[in-house]
Amino acid sequence: MTNNDIFRRIRFAFDFDDEKMMALFALADHAVTRARISDWLKKDEDPAFQSLSDCELAIFLNGLIHDRRGKKEGAQAVPEQRLNNNIIIRKLKIALDLKEDDMLALLALAGMRLGRHELSAFFRRPDHRHYRECKDQVLRNLLTGMQMKYRASTAEAGGSAWDKLMPEARS
Repeated sequence: MTNNDIFRRIRFAFDFDDEKMMALFALADHAVTRARISDWLKKDEDPAFQSLSDCELAIFLNGLIHDRRGKKEGAQAVPEQRLNNNIIIRKLKIALDLKEDDMLALLALAGMRLGRHELSAFFRRPDHRHYRECKDQVLRNLLTGMQMKYRASTAEAGGSAWDKLMPEARS
């Protein structure tokens, strides 16, 4: 998955408008224009399309963490210059305050079954012997599950699919 795909999916899952997207960057002490966000959201074949760098996506995810969890006191996190799927799912886990069961439920909503040990392997240090690289399929399914849970239009009259899968989950 490209950084632009991830950026688009997060925007869609939470129904963020341009103002909110700019505010998320501002929370991470980085100013962006509406035009720049628009260029990142364009389809790849559009002539005005601009690729979103790893550092810019890291800044956006840090802003999402600050928005959802609040800014911590002291020195702020330095955005990573190189991102991989493991870092991205870690940042999403932190931003959304997801526990292991929550993440497994999001993956299950998207039709992917993953064991607890497989999931925990994504959060280990790269030099750990049980570390596992997170593939695009896992990240894609996690983002799809997030969309199904957080997107307002997916709620049914009897509750969302998330509520049916995880009745004891936090709202």
